[in-house]
Amino acid sequence: MNALRKKIEEHNATAAVIGLGYVGLPLAMEIAAAGFKVIGIDLDQNKIATLKQGKSYILDVPEKTIAEAVHSGKFTPTADFSALAKADTVSICVPTPLSKSRDPDISFILSATNEIRKYLHSGQLIVLESTTYPGTTDELIVPELETSGLKVGDDFYVAFSPERIDPGNASFNTHNTPKIVGGITPECTETARLFYAQFIERVIPVSSTKCAEMVKLLENTFRSVNIGMVNELALMCDLLGVDVYEVIDAAATKPFGFSAFYPGPGLGGHCIPIDPHYLAWKLKALNFQARFIGLAAEINGMMPSVVATMVADGLNRSSKSIRGSKIMILGVAYKKNVSDCRESPALDVMRLLSDKGAILSYNDPLVPSLRLGRSVLNSIEASPEEIAKHDCVIILTDHSVYDIRKIVEAAKLLIDTRNSTKDIQGYKDRIIKLGAGNNVPTGSAHDDGHDAMPAGIAAQ
Repeated sequence: MNALRKKIEEHNATAAVIGLGYVGLPLAMEIAAAGFKVIGIDLDQNKIATLKQGKSYILDVPEKTIAEAVHSGKFTPTADFSALAKADTVSICVPTPLSKSRDPDISFILSATNEIRKYLHSGQLIVLESTTYPGTTDELIVPELETSGLKVGDDFYVAFSPERIDPGNASFNTHNTPKIVGGITPECTETARLFYAQFIERVIPVSSTKCAEMVKLLENTFRSVNIGMVNELALMCDLLGVDVYEVIDAAATKPFGFSAFYPGPGLGGHCIPIDPHYLAWKLKALNFQARFIGLAAEINGMMPSVVATMVADGLNRSSKSIRGSKIMILGVAYKKNVSDCRESPALDVMRLLSDKGAILSYNDPLVPSLRLGRSVLNSIEASPEEIAKHDCVIILTDHSVYDIRKIVEAAKLLIDTRNSTKDIQGYKDRIIKLGAGNNVPTGSAHDDGHDAMPAGIAAQ
């Protein structure tokens, strides 16, 4: 057994986590809770100052957890990379966004790797958790680290272990979500497996870093493609006069061969809208076109325009246009009960409506302020009195705190993109729901008239 494994088993190893966001901070807290000393590194001085005060900026990480870790000395937040010299393990949890041309931006990974190389020492374990394209770990990270003169597998260990964080998930967290680990060599894999096994319930080793990288991309491409399919199904159901939610729920009674996905205003977050493009980009270099990925992205990407059309259709009933209408957005985070707005479809919907001349306001109890273009908007109260002042209200993120019945009762026109009004009876004249499919007008597929209802538009 190597010396590092012995330190890991005895919980005497010092762990470093680079990047203290939605992935890195929960990981650091789990490692600290297992008894290890943890160095948390982030270039955001505001984050470091907040953590040193024992406070949290992530909803899934309680302030009590941060305070106990800091005050006990188990967790030390810093912006100084020289602290890596004391680390036995280093976990890289930095962002991997897309460039404007939809190409992978791995500059944060490369920057972190360069800092690690400066302080790399014998017996150290380096694990990349940031989502990236297959081949990143062995083609970019290892060669850079080996410029130090040390050799992977002999002097230090490298592995890839994809993050599987689902913000706001009350059932699954870092501790109880199975962890995939793939190393450059078998000993790298085993060392990384042993490390994660100290604080995660189940660790699954795979044959290589490239396999582990591909696992993450498969998981999120699976979701992207299926969400794209069900979004298109919602548009079909609107034309056919069928309730897509009834269809999905009925199909979900099949005990095998089916997984339920539900439509919405588009994709958001730091993973699903982005990760499949990493795979498509890599395959393009190999002269292979990832057609499912491209088609799903096209369908999911058009959903904000579908919502804007729903708004226009609803306002037209009262002889109003989007221009000059007061429109209130409920929920701007990319999913319910989180504060993360990265890639949120709500931003696209708001931009489309703003460009058409709407007077916009929003409420999100978890997002107090929001930048839209050059403007900064502040969340307003979602009281019945405030809702009643608007010509249209759109539910884009169905936070649990929203009292849907009161919202429906107060709204002149409600656009429901999340099936939030499923339990509300009546009020058919003021609710338009994505994929509801009932109240198909004259001229639809059920009639020999002229024009069918535009895709995405169906009154509840």
